[in-house]
Amino acid sequence: MDIDEVQLRPVREADLAFLGRFAVEPGLIGPNWYGFRDAGRDRRRFESDGWLGEEDGRLIVAVGDQTAGFLSWGPTGHGAGRYRSIGIVLLPEWRGRGVGSRAQLLLCRYLFTHTPVHRIEATTQPENAAEQRALQKIGFQQEGVLRGAEFRDGEWRDIVVFGLLRGDLPAE
Repeated sequence: MDIDEVQLRPVREADLAFLGRFAVEPGLIGPNWYGFRDAGRDRRRFESDGWLGEEDGRLIVAVGDQTAGFLSWGPTGHGAGRYRSIGIVLLPEWRGRGVGSRAQLLLCRYLFTHTPVHRIEATTQPENAAEQRALQKIGFQQEGVLRGAEFRDGEWRDIVVFGLLRGDLPAE
């Protein structure tokens, strides 16, 4: 696989079954399984705005003609200092191959090019060393740990916060 084959594209109606799998297949999403969710949510959102809202959205991660996962972003922050938080989900067979870091880099470039946002944030579990490396590889800096900020698998867990400012993004 050539890393330049990784591309982002808008969600298509044909992707809705793929997206719905993450709501009903335990373990497919990896350690971020939060229990069964409404599998029809993705279709309703797609029908309202194609998953491309004013402040949030979702794009498909494609490698060549194969769907590898998806990225999402949404608003976070305080007052006038609103910024975006991003997340990625890849199918198990695409993890550990550089697809995630490349896709997240492309999303950050997209957001910095097409929105006035100055800061992008990403969070992950302390034990997810691969995601931490992927974020650092594209310029994110670890900013801290939010203790007991995520409820998953029956207990409150810590999350690690990473931030990227517009000027931190590496040149193409």
